[in-house]
Amino acid sequence: MKSLKLFLFAVLFISAANVQAQKFAYVDSEYILENVPEYQEAQKELDKLSVQWQSEMEKRYKKIEELYAAYQAEQVLITPEMKTKRENEIIAKEEAAKEFQREKFGVEGALFQKREELIKPIQDKVYEGIKEVVAQYGYDMIFDKGTQSNILFADEKLDKSDIVLRKMGIKKGID
Repeated sequence: MKSLKLFLFAVLFISAANVQAQKFAYVDSEYILENVPEYQEAQKELDKLSVQWQSEMEKRYKKIEELYAAYQAEQVLITPEMKTKRENEIIAKEEAAKEFQREKFGVEGALFQKREELIKPIQDKVYEGIKEVVAQYGYDMIFDKGTQSNILFADEKLDKSDIVLRKMGIKKGID
């Protein structure tokens, strides 16, 4: 029984020593990206595309509204065949507008693909910078204080965002 207690105490002591030996730090990915010029340029390009496609989509829906208003105004004067033709035309335009919206803004749409094309290399560069910080300073874990973080409090001396920026070749802040 005494040896079991001694064994458990040794296991707890070794576990506690291992936990204390781990080194943690954090970065703020939003702060890092705000200081990466390529990210700002990519974001501007994405915003420009988004505004352009949004404008095109609004034009399409406005045209549909105009067709529908004209149909409503002329409905009592046109033949049943013309009604059907106009209704089908409006439905076809609505479907085309919805398809355009899916193609541009959908989950696998053009905006998503362009974001992947422009932002992924920057994210990879940030990740490589973080890996360099981990290797150089011997951290066991790096948390991200940026988007939707679960970190409730973080001591600023553990923030390694500026070091990551320097590893990426961007001169900003101090250690």
